[in-house]
Amino acid sequence: MSIELADRVYEAAFVPELWPDVLEQLTQVSNSAAASLVLFSDRGPPKFVATDLIAPVLEAFDAADGWQRSEEVQLLFSMTPPAAFIYDADYFPAEALESNHLRLDRTRPLGIGGQVGSFVFMPTGEMALFSTERWQHNDRPSGDEMARLNGLRPHLARAGLVATRLGLERARGTVSAMEKMGLPAAVLTSTGRALAVNTLLEAMPAVFRPAAHGTISIGDAEANGLFQRAVEAMRRRVDASVRSIPLQARDDRPPLIIHLLPLQRSAHDIFGGGDILIAATALSASSMVPSPTLLTGLFDLTPAEARLASTLSQGVALKDAAAGSKITIKTARTYLERIFAKTGTRQQSQLVALLKGADRVPTP
Repeated sequence: MSIELADRVYEAAFVPELWPDVLEQLTQVSNSAAASLVLFSDRGPPKFVATDLIAPVLEAFDAADGWQRSEEVQLLFSMTPPAAFIYDADYFPAEALESNHLRLDRTRPLGIGGQVGSFVFMPTGEMALFSTERWQHNDRPSGDEMARLNGLRPHLARAGLVATRLGLERARGTVSAMEKMGLPAAVLTSTGRALAVNTLLEAMPAVFRPAAHGTISIGDAEANGLFQRAVEAMRRRVDASVRSIPLQARDDRPPLIIHLLPLQRSAHDIFGGGDILIAATALSASSMVPSPTLLTGLFDLTPAEARLASTLSQGVALKDAAAGSKITIKTARTYLERIFAKTGTRQQSQLVALLKGADRVPTP
């Protein structure tokens, strides 16, 4: 076991972009074809990083919902994991391996055979799977190859634990920085569970309320419906029609807009655990008219919808606004329905009242 490689493992714990290089070296010391690191958790779909040969296979596997469909993956959570690297044919039932066509149909053409892997359960609830892919002509690993991998296993486990904790600290650092800018903010998992919340957001219990399983809900029922649908759309990796959710003014606070920003998942944040950043922006009361550009940024309106909304906020009737935009009244009504859905309003008077407060808010 190379001392230099062990040092690289610990370095990757602090600099996640080094994991591909560490995995490449893992293939060399074990005479393997490829290697990968997959992190399973209850926060959403697994995250992974891999060497170049196997990375497209994992990406296709992920796109085909292989993590949910594979019998092999399901067995990971029902069988007792060995405290060592193990050859897959010595661990999984043969029928489970042979039925995993989502993997086999992609690996066999590459000359890849079985796998040697090790599961590491973290105290934080995650499970890290370190896996090497064997060449078909050199499928069963030798005793020396297994010894080299198992010599590295304690280092991989410790590095995984450190990286997991650092990921959570990065999430806390993000919301703390936004607090200094005066923005209430939180980092959520893809299931909506809060990983980090700053004190500005905690100080708004009437707006942001704790819910089951550590999740967050919005105090206003209609806004909460939009919020939950947006979180669900981001969890399913589909385009969310609404990611900026308005809340009308109350006696104790000005009108607000709650923004949901997706946090990109890649090798750079494999252990971060955060998938969604939410931030609340207060609107300033004003009689000025918000620009279409501002409305596009605040409410995810299309340019045509934003132009119509901006015109309506001046008190112009819908028929006249349609004529001024050179669109039919039928098209204008269609745009207005979409604007209502995206701004959480139901009537033109509500929409105008909301937009009147949006003139001094910087576009996010």
